[in-house]
Amino acid sequence: MFSKVLIANRGEIAVRVIKTCQRLGIKTAAVYSEADKESIHAELADEAYFIGGARVNESYLNMDKIIEAAKEAGADAIHPGYGFLSENSRFAERVKEEGITFIGPEADVIQSMGNKVEARETMGNADVPVIPGITLTELEESSVLLAARNIGYPIMVKAAVGGGGIGMQKVEHEKEMMKVISSVVKKSETFFGSGEIFLEKFIENPRHIEAQIAGDKDGNIICLGERDCSIQRRHQKIVEEAPSVFLSPEGREKLHEAAVRAGKTIGYTNLGTVEFLVDEHEEIYFLEMNTRLQVEHPVTEETTGHDLVEWQLLLAEGKSLNTMPDPKEHTEHAIEVRIYAEDPVKFFPSPGKLEEWDFPEMENIRYDFGVRKGTTVTPYYDPMIGKVISTGATRDEAIERLAECLESSNVKGIKTNIPMLLNTLKNGIFKEGKATTDFVAKHLVQTAN
Repeated sequence: MFSKVLIANRGEIAVRVIKTCQRLGIKTAAVYSEADKESIHAELADEAYFIGGARVNESYLNMDKIIEAAKEAGADAIHPGYGFLSENSRFAERVKEEGITFIGPEADVIQSMGNKVEARETMGNADVPVIPGITLTELEESSVLLAARNIGYPIMVKAAVGGGGIGMQKVEHEKEMMKVISSVVKKSETFFGSGEIFLEKFIENPRHIEAQIAGDKDGNIICLGERDCSIQRRHQKIVEEAPSVFLSPEGREKLHEAAVRAGKTIGYTNLGTVEFLVDEHEEIYFLEMNTRLQVEHPVTEETTGHDLVEWQLLLAEGKSLNTMPDPKEHTEHAIEVRIYAEDPVKFFPSPGKLEEWDFPEMENIRYDFGVRKGTTVTPYYDPMIGKVISTGATRDEAIERLAECLESSNVKGIKTNIPMLLNTLKNGIFKEGKATTDFVAKHLVQTAN
């Protein structure tokens, strides 16, 4: 087992990784910015290293400072968490060049899956279904409009690189196309340093369902189940659950097989997530692959009985999947909600000091928090400040338990999306398992005021 792991991240995911390392007897080193001097993750780790100013480019995106901290700590591995440098192929390569193990897949795999266009082509060639679309090699109006007509409206315009829903817009009519193209190109260049974009057929009323895969260095790939992540705002997930209540046994098998085929096609190692859109007929379409641990990984842990961070560590050390315990069958249901420091109606960030942060102790409720009472939530980072995960013998039980937990919480000092989450859990469409990716826009926003 590794002797010391540096976590190149902050907040709840850094805390999450530290706890697994502590259980396994692995020393940990944290990194922190000026804004995170009093953070929980810096306090919990065995060592903590200051890496710069509050802005991400001065700290959590600064490869040189993070690698310097890892070398000073004597870390033999780096866990990237999610966000920041977790899907940066150059960072993975730099870590390897320093003789340190990167806890994730190989750099070339990160690069190939990080470009959505290349990923689509790779999956299409491997007979993994992809959404009809086209990469725009030129942005001359007549060429763009012709390509759009061939696909058929409505259309999604997407940045070829990056993620998190940034630079993604739906176009209903031709007259809107060039204005949207200009907006997406600008955002893509600003956030990802690339203006490459592509057009994709908009799938009506889909569900967003993803498969958790694991791969070892012997070429073995397995699927650890799926998660339904259809409840989203601004193309970012806010509620996730496992297993999916929509998939039939045949649909589940088809989705799992496609995910495994995707992993084998690119020689995937460590943990990864293959994301799909699934239409009302259970036809699946490859969306993208995330080459890291997902925010929503706890629902898979709760339904399989396995610590996925531990799996990452073991696979990074070269362990074979043949030596890993088999995941249990889905006999329980787990639901996760993401708590954001934001206005629950307009979704604007709500930084400030947490005057109260109290949640009840309840059976089968798990908290993954990156804050506590007295923490100052800054405007510099993603506004997600924690997650609550509920497990039940049935889906209804998990929903009821989670709603009871949130209703009993006491958060003061900032606005959060907890009212919105409660509206979701109590909504009939959600409770019946009929929510699709347009749920928030159609069934929730108007009731959140």
